[in-house]
Amino acid sequence: MNRIRVPYPFQWGAPTFDAGEAFAMMAASFVALVESTGTFLAVARYASATPMPPSILSRGIGWQGIGILFSGIFGTGNGSSVSVENGGLLAMTRVGSRRVVQISAGFMIFFSILGKFGAVFASIPAPIIAALYSLFFGYVGSGGLSLLQFCNLNNFKIKFILGFSVFMGLSIPQYFNEYTAINGFGPVHTGARWFNDMINVPFSSEAFVAGSLAMFLD
Repeated sequence: MNRIRVPYPFQWGAPTFDAGEAFAMMAASFVALVESTGTFLAVARYASATPMPPSILSRGIGWQGIGILFSGIFGTGNGSSVSVENGGLLAMTRVGSRRVVQISAGFMIFFSILGKFGAVFASIPAPIIAALYSLFFGYVGSGGLSLLQFCNLNNFKIKFILGFSVFMGLSIPQYFNEYTAINGFGPVHTGARWFNDMINVPFSSEAFVAGSLAMFLD
């Protein structure tokens, strides 16, 4: 293992372009946009900030797009998205300072260059990671549920939209994920892989399915 390894642009070769794969990635980016929006709102709530105007939310999504662009340039193999875990950590520690986030980002960049430190973090037992996820995701989920106080829960239409969207938001992605785990491919399985990804990826996201249904029904 290399002790020090500095990433550089296009380290895996020159970039290529495929129209079908581009459409598939746009679908995946749209799913990330929906999930990131929910995390933005939860973080703003836990940080005791004022409700975000659309311009601020759009700015955050725009910077996320720039992060995805740099991920592609440096060949990370995955895009950049909002960290739900960090949102839960903010809720647990009640530390919402941007300076703390900036310093943490500096540490992450520094440790990513040193392979030995990366090996230490990768060796953290999975049960510990699962326990932390249970806390962090729980905080973010409760932050989203707390927004229901602004709804009239005595209205039967709102009750139906809430219950139906949550139920289908859990059921449909579970079906897609289990189908993929058993068969090695998603329920939509045609000769065009990019088309398969455009359908299978969005419907594998709980936040996307539940949010889309709720928005459509409302």
